[in-house]
Amino acid sequence: MTLIIVLSIVFGIHIFVLHQLGLPLFDNLIVASYLVNCSLALAIYLSLFLLKNKMSEQIGFLYMGGSFIKFLFFFLFFYPHYKLDGGLDSLEFAAFFVPYAISLIFETLGVM
Repeated sequence: MTLIIVLSIVFGIHIFVLHQLGLPLFDNLIVASYLVNCSLALAIYLSLFLLKNKMSEQIGFLYMGGSFIKFLFFFLFFYPHYKLDGGLDSLEFAAFFVPYAISLIFETLGVM
């Protein structure tokens, strides 16, 4: 629940900053990015939480596996869209990696 609240607040701030800068608010798959990162982070966190005691010696590998899955989603679903114009600009980067970073922090705290 905390992740959903935090990502919602960050999303609001992200949209507000885009608005203040006069930039398009919902371009670059920003909504999909927040939803995918939130969903994957919740699934990874839940998996880590459930397996923490049972597989405590492998928890770091499970955590890295979760990060691999998130990067796989990025390269399969987001990156091709971002590369359509020939490159990955800063708005596209921020649209994916802001929620990715917030989710990563949440997952990291789940490992502890």
